[in-house]
This record gives sequence, structure tokens and C-alpha cells, in this order.
Amino acid sequence: MRKGWLALLLVLTISASAALLSTNFQNPNSTPSPKVKVLATFYPLAYMAGEIGGDRVSVRTLIPYNTEVHSWQPSTSDMIAVSEADVVVLNGGGLDWWMGEIFNSINMSGKLVVDTSQGLELLPLGGGHEGSLAEGRGDYDPHIWLSPYMAVRQAERIFSALVEKDPSGMKYYQERFEALKEHLEDLDERYQKELANKTKEVIIVAHEAYGYLAARYGFRQQGIIGISADQQPSTQTLRDLVDMMTENKIRVIYLDPAYSASYVMALKSEVEARTGWYVQVMKLYLALGPADGKDYLGQLEANLEALRVGLMDP
Repeated sequence: MRKGWLALLLVLTISASAALLSTNFQNPNSTPSPKVKVLATFYPLAYMAGEIGGDRVSVRTLIPYNTEVHSWQPSTSDMIAVSEADVVVLNGGGLDWWMGEIFNSINMSGKLVVDTSQGLELLPLGGGHEGSLAEGRGDYDPHIWLSPYMAVRQAERIFSALVEKDPSGMKYYQERFEALKEHLEDLDERYQKELANKTKEVIIVAHEAYGYLAARYGFRQQGIIGISADQQPSTQTLRDLVDMMTENKIRVIYLDPAYSASYVMALKSEVEARTGWYVQVMKLYLALGPADGKDYLGQLEANLEALRVGLMDP
């Protein structure tokens, strides 16, 4: 009787082992495939890559969150990070001009580089042009990601790159890209609808980073400093802005929380002293990193609400 139980136990053990081996041979992909390593130069692009790539990608950001991007410079460790990536996502338009120097210093074999401005009609400096990485620093307004309309096109280029690098994930990427695209297109439609009846034609901003919003939705921006945020305003610039705000009854100044408020507060004080008005300082995000509990899309939504206040001011 005991021998019978031992024989039965041996049969069951052999059967279980065979079933386990069979399962392993029938599922050669039981070990997860390595994720596509994506390196984005800064937060908005990393956000898009993460939303589209989901669990099939690992995303790293080169420029730290909420860092002034115009004056940032890569280090040796950043060059190593680029060398380890499968897909490198750039903004283009001259913003990440230093990437060309990195590419010349590392082995680019097998890497896919995505310039998300490629083929887009970029705003001045001096008229619309098609942008590319090679066109260098300072030729164009690089703040494409702040416009939901332009962001759709950037996201589309990231989607195409992920499919090219990982064709087996095409359906997965497609579904996630369509969800992001729908959100951005809905936001673009809201901007058009909610700003259509504006009573003001110009906004005052700390940094002239909102040209694509202005061009798309029909207003102008006037900055304390220009497109490059590492400038300093002249005394004459501040005087001219005081005159403009007074003549046009502008009572709102916009500031991104990543930047110093010193010039904004000086302008606010001058206008209030001259007019007796209360001048409101409002956040208009550059979306350089999560801020105030808001991610990239949340900041674009908040920007619409802020613009409504300034452009609808009687």
C-alpha cells in the first residue's frame, strides 16, 4: 500500500514538472521584454512620452523640473544618460541646441532622435519657418509645448518614434496617443471658444513665452523680458509698460512661478501708484515641471482660466 502511494506521488510530481516545462516552452516571452529607454530634454516632452509609452517605456528627463531651460547646460553625467537611451526626444526650435554637441561626442548607433519641432511652422524671430535641430540657437520661438494645438503635433512625432522603435507595441501606443490627442484637442477647442469674446487684445507677461498661444487664439503678448528668460529689462522698458497698461486699462500681469517676481512687482507698484488701481499678479505656467499639484495638462488648463481673467477684464 505504501509503495502504491509513493508511485502515485512520483507520477504526480513528474506530471507537475512536465506541465511547468510545457508552460515555459509555450510562453517564450514569459520574461518581460526590456522597456524602451526614452530620454526627453525636459518635462513637457517627458510627460507626453510617458502618457503615450505607458508601461512599455522608461522615461528620463535631462533638465531638472522647473529649471530655467534657456541657460541650462549639460554635464558629463547628462552625456552618459543620452548615450544610454534608445530614443532621444528634443523640443527643437533652438531650445536644446546643445544636443548637437552631445551627439557628436557619443556613439549614436541604434539611437532614434526625435526633433518634435521638425516640419512645424515656428514663430519668428522674424516670420514663420520650418524648424529643425540644425538651425541653431535663438532663431525661433521654441515655446511650442504651451499651445495645445502645437502639442498635439509634438505628441504625434513622439508616437511615431515609439512605434518605429517598438513595432510590436503599435496598438498599445496608438490607443494611448489617441487619448492624449483627444484631451489636447478638447483643450484647444476650449481656448478658442472661451477666448473668442475677449475685451482686451494684449496681455503683460514676465517672459515672452506665450507667442504660440497668442497667435492661435488672437491676442498679443508684451513682456518685461523677451523670449530668452535670462535677459534683464531696461528702465525704459518698464516705463513703456506702465504707459501701455495705463492707456489700455490692463490690470493683470502674468508670471510663471519658476521665475523671480521682482520685476513684476516693480511694474505692479508703478502702475498702482500712477492709477490707484489694484493690479493682479496671476500665474501663467511655462509647464517646466509639476507645480502647485498640477501636471502638464493641468497647467495648460489653468493657463486658460488665467487668460480669461486678463483678456475679459472690462
